[in-house]
Amino acid sequence: MNINELLLKPVWQMTGEEFLHLHRHASQGEEVKLQPNSEQPRRYVYGILGISRLFGCSLPTANRIKKSGKIDKAITQIGRKIIVDAELALELAGRKTGGRR
Repeated sequence: MNINELLLKPVWQMTGEEFLHLHRHASQGEEVKLQPNSEQPRRYVYGILGISRLFGCSLPTANRIKKSGKIDKAITQIGRKIIVDAELALELAGRKTGGRR
């Protein structure tokens, strides 16, 4: 197992051997650079209330935004549960362009 894989593994999942190997490597003073994740973690909002807070509008307006279909690609709905990808919803609604408006 290489060092980068060990650095990404939670300590509670490591064997004693893996932990000692990582400790020895750190003791030698070698610098290890982690590979940055190319993708930022997604931020989600939930329900009509989440849409309302995301867009800074009232609940009836948030409901109209959802029903308009403009942000449909950002919405996952299972039964009554609504999950919205916040960044994608802002992009689709035209509220997010390169910088802040």
